Amino acid sequence: MRILVVEDDPDLSRALVRALDKRGYAVTPCADGVKAFQIIRQGLFDLIVLDLNIPGEDGLHLLQRMRNNGIETPVLILTARSSIGDRIAGLNAGGDDYLSKPFDLDELEARIKALSRRFRGLEEKELRCGGLRLDSESGVFYVQGAPLVLTPREQSMLQVLIAKPGYAVTKERLFRIVFSGEEQTHVEAIEVVAHRLRKKLVGTGTTLMTLRGLGYLLREASATDDDSLDAPN
Repeated sequence: MRILVVEDDPDLSRALVRALDKRGYAVTPCADGVKAFQIIRQGLFDLIVLDLNIPGEDGLHLLQRMRNNGIETPVLILTARSSIGDRIAGLNAGGDDYLSKPFDLDELEARIKALSRRFRGLEEKELRCGGLRLDSESGVFYVQGAPLVLTPREQSMLQVLIAKPGYAVTKERLFRIVFSGEEQTHVEAIEVVAHRLRKKLVGTGTTLMTLRGLGYLLREASATDDDSLDAPN
């Protein structure tokens, strides 16, 4: 699951990213409401954890703008405002759940899972390609019952590819998802992630192919697989 954490407190943001990463989620931090909307409108995330007290554009206005623009991504409001009036305002603005600071990380994860089940109830709980299996609820990849150890960027890339095995995904789209918000990073950086991910997929029954001029695709491995396939530009 891909989660955007919109939180301007750097210590809390880092703690949330670390904690959710360890639990198998692909997490992207953002500290500004205006920038967050630019990222959200790309439709890259399954859930948003949103602090109401953020610079640029406060959380309530950001929520309202999302819903007014038809963006239905589930939002978990995370804030120090704990009055009933504040909760009602947040939910009326378009929030789907509310968690007051300070909070327990286990409760945060439980609410994330509950929102995920609510909004993805009709989706497949597992995605497969070759010997690779993705548990959609936890975001963890498995090979023969054992979890596959991936970096957050590798995991984010693999989640996109396994959603449509056998179909090419452009380098640019993968870059926007994997390096979301990293404006100083060059698009070619996605090639490094792909190279490392390809090595980790050896022996899984799944291969990551480079379609030159098109992008990347994931498919079941075969005895005749090459690492790349030339395609016309």
